[in-house]
Amino acid sequence: MNIYFKSVPFSKNDVTLALESGVDGVIVPSGSVESVASLSRIPAIAEEDMPSMAIASKADEEAIRDTLNAGRKAVLARGWEIIPVENLLAQCDNVIAEAASLEEAVLASGILQRGVQGIVVLPEAIGQLKDIITACRTSREHESLDVAEIVRIEPAGLGHRVCVDTMSMMKRGQGMLVGNSSAFTFLVHAETEHNEYVASRPFRVNAGAVHAYIRLPGDRTTYLAEVSAGTEMLVVDNEGRTTVATAGRVKVEVRPMLLIEAKVGGKLGSVFLQNAETIRLTAPDGTPVSVVALKSGDKVLCRLDEAGRHFGMRIKEDIQEK
Repeated sequence: MNIYFKSVPFSKNDVTLALESGVDGVIVPSGSVESVASLSRIPAIAEEDMPSMAIASKADEEAIRDTLNAGRKAVLARGWEIIPVENLLAQCDNVIAEAASLEEAVLASGILQRGVQGIVVLPEAIGQLKDIITACRTSREHESLDVAEIVRIEPAGLGHRVCVDTMSMMKRGQGMLVGNSSAFTFLVHAETEHNEYVASRPFRVNAGAVHAYIRLPGDRTTYLAEVSAGTEMLVVDNEGRTTVATAGRVKVEVRPMLLIEAKVGGKLGSVFLQNAETIRLTAPDGTPVSVVALKSGDKVLCRLDEAGRHFGMRIKEDIQEK
């Protein structure tokens, strides 16, 4: 989701704060575009290039729909209601709405469980801008997690494992979803825990073998081998709440590995993780569980899905993964 700040009439102080807060663009009067563009690489957009359009009738809704589907920009003016926005989201992929408070922004970001593509924050909400960015841009879809029972842990020889160092600090209970199959992924815990030999690395998830799938934002997956600096990573906690963290560095190294298998009902899944104390799965209460202490019968969090991905996107196809 993109977050824009609208500074009309123009305020240099507000624009400076918006740029420092991490907005994706600022909307300003056309006469201020050049001066704002010199302050940052963040886009400065003339207000006439992203015009506000009010929805007061069905005809207004249809006019906005036609504008968006023709590839032109339009912003839903403040005062929009949920049903017209739902109608537009069902027909358009590029809906952007104005918001003058945190509550309005959060509402827009959650309509139809996917929200609008972008939010234009109005000047009266400048004091809440950082909270709006945190709530709307980093908060994503909720993941449905299951409690799985460990059924097998055994050494698996050497393998290339992938360590994902992000630009964010994770907390206890948070990690990333990784597995040998996209249909059964494990919540691999971030390295938030101290021990007497190694300091915590709360920005890191030691995620597993290069061939494994890792779940990304937007219902996508990729192979761990394809993650690189700048990749947006999906961070999930033990309640299924999600945020996004950007990979700052990825380390691929040869390490001794473990094969871990677990089951949910009659469904079996597996993952290869480094054989080291600092690598942990996640218990249902959010407690990190070291793989070296893991035993059959232990309960960990996993995510079940249907098999079938093509370049990380969900497809309907007869696929078996073993």
